[in-house]
Amino acid sequence: MEDEQSFSDICGGRLALQRRYYSPSCREFCLSCPRLSLRSLTAVTCTVWLAAYGLFTLYENSMILSAAIFITLLGLLGYLHFVKIDQETLLIIDSLGIQMTSSYASGKESTTFIEMGKVKDVVINEAIYMDPLEPHGISQVVPVFQSAKPRLDCLIEVYRSCQEILAHQKATSTSP
Repeated sequence: MEDEQSFSDICGGRLALQRRYYSPSCREFCLSCPRLSLRSLTAVTCTVWLAAYGLFTLYENSMILSAAIFITLLGLLGYLHFVKIDQETLLIIDSLGIQMTSSYASGKESTTFIEMGKVKDVVINEAIYMDPLEPHGISQVVPVFQSAKPRLDCLIEVYRSCQEILAHQKATSTSP
């Protein structure tokens, strides 16, 4: 079963949450961010090129224009490959673990897997404080949806579903 719901991020941008229910013990959440805006891309490109043209008219050196084009292209490729995340996915399987995948605009994917034996709980942490003490014996906190930054209503949907799977996993592991 699959359903999709719209939410907003902390800045008011639109996010799409796709929920896929494979079984009572396996669910996947895909949070899609808006694509790269042509308007912002054009604005940045024009700003860099106008600054380069201004320097060109001042110094009369054509290398400035070539450097501006080169820097703009490298900057765009770097942004698409290392910064702009289009989709973040959380796959939770009660007998295996949790897999988090980030899909970049360039097509690159980054995946992290946490074994279920290492998962103590799933929590919503609205604010992170830089405190050297470990709260409540937690040795490591792994945040999800770092790029999309969804609002609390979206996080609650994911949280409830994760808690259902963790409860199902605990119930099946304690039954004879």
